[in-house]
Amino acid sequence: MKIALKALISATICGQLWLASFALAVIETYVFSSPDLELRYHQLSQELRCPKCQNQNIADSNAPIARDLRVVLHEQLEQGATDDEILAFMVARYGEFVRYRPGVDRNTVLLWAAPGLLLMLGAAGLLSHFRQRPSARSTDVTEAEQAEITRLLGEPRD
Repeated sequence: MKIALKALISATICGQLWLASFALAVIETYVFSSPDLELRYHQLSQELRCPKCQNQNIADSNAPIARDLRVVLHEQLEQGATDDEILAFMVARYGEFVRYRPGVDRNTVLLWAAPGLLLMLGAAGLLSHFRQRPSARSTDVTEAEQAEITRLLGEPRD
């Protein structure tokens, strides 16, 4: 009886804690004037990185600054700002780091060019490696070796 009572109390406490966790979660809802704005909101919130979390976009982050950025994003979309204007505003305020796909400029040109440069460097290294290897088809076969090859090739196989 005591075990059943302890299990019931434990289940009740766990259930209350589980329900309390929903009370702490904040669900943000925004009313958009058009479905197109809502689509743009979701695309931009996926593209912008949370300055605090650094590995999450602002759509997935629960950090206070991410919530503030979502509010700013919603306000700017409703005011008629273009995607480029919104991204420029965020970059001016938080730097290129806030974008998952930074623009090409003198600070990020190496970032964008590195994959192509590494691919070309690897291809040049492979080409150099294969050119320096001795050929498998060597013409330096002695007459005795050639006679042995001819003899082996001429014999019928079982």
